[in-house]
Amino acid sequence: MATPAGLTLVLGGARSGKSRHAERLASTSGLSPVYVATAQALDGEMARRIARHRARRGPAWRTVEEPLDLVATLQRECAPECIVLVDCLTLWLTNLMVAERPVEAECARLLERLPSLESPLILVSNEVGQGIVPDNAMARAFVDHAGWLHQGIAERADAVVLMTAGLPHRLK
Repeated sequence: MATPAGLTLVLGGARSGKSRHAERLASTSGLSPVYVATAQALDGEMARRIARHRARRGPAWRTVEEPLDLVATLQRECAPECIVLVDCLTLWLTNLMVAERPVEAECARLLERLPSLESPLILVSNEVGQGIVPDNAMARAFVDHAGWLHQGIAERADAVVLMTAGLPHRLK
């Protein structure tokens, strides 16, 4: 597996293998892996998911939990000796929306900062735009925010991978 480019976007549906693929990219890079987790353990089921992810990564990974201020976390954690993996952007968007934070401004801030980060970066996100148009305004806004963010990142990314059934499809 090749060393990840400066910015890699890994997209896929639920259980597509996107996190596992991104973790493999980071683990084989030869750099110190940092996992930026946007998930929050708000119930027992999510706590179990988070625990499984942590166990799968093992002790070589340093985990930083940050549900909202992703840009500040990336500025702090990115360093030349590290590779940083963010999992995942759609949970981050959800967290912003629920907290009633300015989603468009936060996304613009992230896109603006990406070129100045000092380590390879892998961003994981759910591809949510391939289904039907949701029946409520909040869900439609979420799909719109995710789609616009993915397009902005893909434009700036060195590599974009779409995961399907555990198989990586290199788009860029």
